[in-house]
Amino acid sequence: METLARQVAGSLRGAGHQAYLVGGCVRDLLLGRPPKDFDVSTDAPPERIVELFPGSGKVGAHFGVVLVRGSGGHVEVATFRSDRDYTDGRRPSSVRFETDPRQDVLRRDFTINGLMMDPETGEILDFVDGRADLEKGLVRAIGDPEIRFREDRLRMLRAVRFAARLRFAIEPATLAAIRRHRGAIADVSAERVRDELARILTEGGARYGFELLDATGLVENLLPEVAAMKGVAQPPEFHPEGDVWVHTLLLLEKFERPTATLAWGALLHDVGKPPTFRVAERIRFDGHVEEGVRLAHGILGRLRFSREDQEQVEALVENHMRFKDAHRMKESTLKRFLRLPRFAEHLELHRLDCLASSGRLDNYEFVRRKLTELPEEELKPAPLLTGRDLIAVGYTPGPDFSKILAAVDDAQLEGRIHSREEALQLVGELFGPPLRPGNIRQ
Repeated sequence: METLARQVAGSLRGAGHQAYLVGGCVRDLLLGRPPKDFDVSTDAPPERIVELFPGSGKVGAHFGVVLVRGSGGHVEVATFRSDRDYTDGRRPSSVRFETDPRQDVLRRDFTINGLMMDPETGEILDFVDGRADLEKGLVRAIGDPEIRFREDRLRMLRAVRFAARLRFAIEPATLAAIRRHRGAIADVSAERVRDELARILTEGGARYGFELLDATGLVENLLPEVAAMKGVAQPPEFHPEGDVWVHTLLLLEKFERPTATLAWGALLHDVGKPPTFRVAERIRFDGHVEEGVRLAHGILGRLRFSREDQEQVEALVENHMRFKDAHRMKESTLKRFLRLPRFAEHLELHRLDCLASSGRLDNYEFVRRKLTELPEEELKPAPLLTGRDLIAVGYTPGPDFSKILAAVDDAQLEGRIHSREEALQLVGELFGPPLRPGNIRQ
């Protein structure tokens, strides 16, 4: 995409327009990091951009953004602009196209994202001292942080994300403004909050990101169930690292490019501990898994997760304690456990959970070894019987069908039966003969 961006900028310049690489790509290039994408900023109006690049399309016509496609990707090209009043805490009510690149920079969020680069010479245009903040390792709002955060409340979370990913500090005045305005994060749509939190969890520096969310007060506003982990003691014989919050932070620190569902499962795996805390002969969290699933369901629903992702995160919370019993599981139970959807995420969560507490990986190694020893056909064999087969031999459909098929599945996984005939014989022994005769399909 870098080549395409430079070609687009060159074509705009060849047509008599100003054109610069801008924003995150310039920041990352200066930091020696590979940019995720490239944006171009120009004084050419949107209609002129479309004219120069046939086949492009306006993706933000009101804001002067055009998507220019090329081999191997696309580049967003935006006309210099200044923004007018933000009435909804997200978008400007109107924009004014500009010819001065300085005006375009002054409406952006943070100084480190306000740098422009001449694509031909590499010269940096820096109207907001962004390069100095890069060298100092600071995330600083451009201009008055109060105004920047009133314009778009999500910028409070973006400040945390950039600081976490880059291991930067948030400049004191910017941090103070986030603290003052943190309650306004409730005005941001659940989907935008979810996506920004997911980036904090998965783009690097997840522990630092959540320490910053705590320092700004945002964690209490967005995830009070997670904030409740702070100060909740754990039995030291199992958790020498400290309370539930410290344990969770240590786990986040050990992430290695997690998927979003694994990251959320890790964050929420012990969310049921604060409300189930009690002290008997020792600290106990009776029912914390079930309570954790209930709380996770509420959080994920509140943040409008897709059904598929919500089910996976809840499954991670629900099953994270089962590894301790793996050595004692019946063969059928163990195999059914190992064939949970996306089991690799369950296994990785358990590994991280252990490393963030006792450090013992006995159960992890046992399960991992079982996974390598068991061929796919043993772990997920084709079923010997179906509901249609039961109907065909005369069984009446009803609630018992699930019990019958589960018993057959158990016996098959344990190697006690190997054919349809043996399965039917087992059904007859356990549940009695069918009420009416029938003939099974061949």
